[in-house]
Amino acid sequence: MDDQPSGRDDVAESTLVTRRGTFRAVAFRDRPGGHEHLALVFGPPVVRENVLVRVHSECLTGDVFGATRCECGGQLEASLDAIVAAGSGILIYLRGHEGRGIGLVAKVRTHILQDEQGMDTVDSATALGLPVDTRDYGAAAWLLNHLGVRSIRLLSNNPDKIRSIESLGIDVVARVPLLVPADDDNLRYLTAKRDRLGHDLPQLDGFVGSANRPGR
Repeated sequence: MDDQPSGRDDVAESTLVTRRGTFRAVAFRDRPGGHEHLALVFGPPVVRENVLVRVHSECLTGDVFGATRCECGGQLEASLDAIVAAGSGILIYLRGHEGRGIGLVAKVRTHILQDEQGMDTVDSATALGLPVDTRDYGAAAWLLNHLGVRSIRLLSNNPDKIRSIESLGIDVVARVPLLVPADDDNLRYLTAKRDRLGHDLPQLDGFVGSANRPGR
């Protein structure tokens, strides 16, 4: 597997104190010259079975700047809250996954098509000749093995992510929903994820945006 740290020099660990509590930060590189990722480990290190895990794809616009067209930032915050509330768990932050793997510049170009031509997140990528999803989870699988984790409960709404992670030898014993409320800004994005990409998003059922509410 190419997307895995090449040796012990590619891993560094330290304590990271945050407003939610104290985590063990594990930084690692997927290959020489490749992307650097970060895992935040919360709770006792002896937990190895049924570990609550979020494998989060980098989204600079959502995670850092709070963009509302996607729910990425909300999922990141909710994942950390869930892990702390559970008393233990791991958040794996995978870089190089921007725009489901197409990169930041290409993602911003898809936003132009979405805003000016009404395309969804899938069609705006393919219209530019780009793949819909090129993400690889090999680095996450390596990290879980490095930590001695034997089985996980995955915070995700994406069945394909479960299949991808299980194909790498990780035992996913349960999927834990990670639902961010729908609103007028993210509705088109969430609807495309449900209808085009197969995500399980029951919060969309019966949602009525403000433009369609009585009196508008």
